Amino acid sequence: MSLSHQDGLERSCTGGDWIRAAPEQPGLERMEARFGGHAFDRHSHDRYALGITLAGVQTFSYRGVPAVSLPGHAMVLHPGESHDGYAGTAEGFRYRMLYLDPSRIRDALRSRMGHLPFVATPISAHAQLIGVLCEALGDLARPLEELETNDVSVALADCLLTLDRSPVRRRAASDIKAVERARRYLDVHCTENVEADILEQETGLDRFTLTRQFRSQLGTSPHRYLVMRRLDKARKAIRAGDSLANAAVLAGFADQSHFTRHFRKTFGLSPGRWRTLSLAH
Repeated sequence: MSLSHQDGLERSCTGGDWIRAAPEQPGLERMEARFGGHAFDRHSHDRYALGITLAGVQTFSYRGVPAVSLPGHAMVLHPGESHDGYAGTAEGFRYRMLYLDPSRIRDALRSRMGHLPFVATPISAHAQLIGVLCEALGDLARPLEELETNDVSVALADCLLTLDRSPVRRRAASDIKAVERARRYLDVHCTENVEADILEQETGLDRFTLTRQFRSQLGTSPHRYLVMRRLDKARKAIRAGDSLANAAVLAGFADQSHFTRHFRKTFGLSPGRWRTLSLAH
């Protein structure tokens, strides 16, 4: 099934740059974007970034190697791996992306794998993966239903496990409940300055063990996870019409400069540029 045949996606790849987001959902974000030239500076996410190129030539650098995605290709970017983005031709490119919380992959593979699956090659023609992404990204106007989200998470976890060619690693002792307690605490207190001893009290793990297990299970560190949740709050405030300065304060950043620095590091563009692109479509 071709994504371009769903949802009236026969549009030309010409026109201005823009970003269109699907309705917000916990642990899952979907979007479509179009860029005519340079799209993003080098940045990294704390979620799996899984997508389909719809039109044009989408190019980026991933793990120090150039990558090219053509229409119909799937993209698989691991949490924490930096990348950039730009058009490979003058016509620009258009794509849809699904950002999935690593905890969903971890939970789907809990009895089958002791670590998050890693796919070293970012471009894939894997038919099952493409099919799952086409279904999940076919209609951005509505949120996915809960059971639908579960189906997508399991199907994508199975695809990632199949595509993982890394050597078999010894299964390390893992305390999923402790990591989940830490994650839930950070979700609730993301606008605060959370101290390491607080997380030790919440989880029963020392700060170093918690950091290692958090990274193994969720693909990022506790502090990076905290910053990402602040950025989520800030983006929500900007979408609601707040100024960049107010959004920064509401999300718990020290000031707008602090906010902008983290925003660029995470999304590869400034908050002002992101707001302009989000309102352009």
